[in-house]
Amino acid sequence: MWVRSPDPQYFEEAIFIVRDDASARGVTNEEIIREAEEVAHNYVGGKKGGWFRAIPAPLFALFGAAVTGLVWFLSKFF
Repeated sequence: MWVRSPDPQYFEEAIFIVRDDASARGVTNEEIIREAEEVAHNYVGGKKGGWFRAIPAPLFALFGAAVTGLVWFLSKFF
């Protein structure tokens, strides 16, 4: 299934591979398209994914370095 992008600034379309048993489960084409659009929206710019998506990457790096330093310090001196 191909889903066209509503804003083709970066992507023209996405390709989703639909499970073979989707039609056997009684799923309609409209439901599949709606789910594909929702997944694409959430992946590109949606708000799902937890509170940590709002934290900038440099803060993640700083926190990781601090935790690594703390673990090293505790293992070396205690």
